Amino acid sequence: MTYKIEGLSPDRFAPLFAMDDAGLAAINARRVTATADMGFPCRISLHDARAGEELILLHHVSHDVATPYRSAYAIYVRQGVDATNYRDELPPIFAGRPIALRAFDASGMLQGARLAGPGEADAAIRDLFADDAIAYIDAHNAAHGCFAARIERDEP
Repeated sequence: MTYKIEGLSPDRFAPLFAMDDAGLAAINARRVTATADMGFPCRISLHDARAGEELILLHHVSHDVATPYRSAYAIYVRQGVDATNYRDELPPIFAGRPIALRAFDASGMLQGARLAGPGEADAAIRDLFADDAIAYIDAHNAAHGCFAARIERDEP
C-alpha cells in the first residue's frame, strides 16, 4: 500500500491575490506577511513560507461532505507556487509538528484517528490505511487545528 499527498490547486486561490484588502475582508480573508521561516504553512506548495513572503489567510472548507464531519478552518496560501505531490513521503509542512490524522470512509464518515508526534506520521498513516474501509485521511496541525493536507491511497 502506498499513499499520496497533494497540495491544493493554485487556480482556486489565484483571484484572491488580485483583491484589495477591503475585498479580502469582505470574504473574511486577510493578506499577511510571514514573520518567521516556520509557522506559515502554504497548503498549495506544502512548504512553510519564508519570513517576508506574502500569503493570503482564508477560510477553507477542507472536508466538504454531507455528514456531521464537514469541516472548515483557516489556511494560508502563497502566490506563484505550484501544487506539490508526494508519494510515500511526507511534505515539509509535517516536519516538526504534531499532526492529527482523521480517517474517513468513502461516504465521509469518520472511522478512526491518530495523533502523530514529529517523526510518527508515516507509521500512523500506514496503520490507518491498513483498514480497507479507510478511503482517505485528512491531516491537521494538532495545535492550531488547521487543515494541512489530504492523504489518499495510491493504488498501482
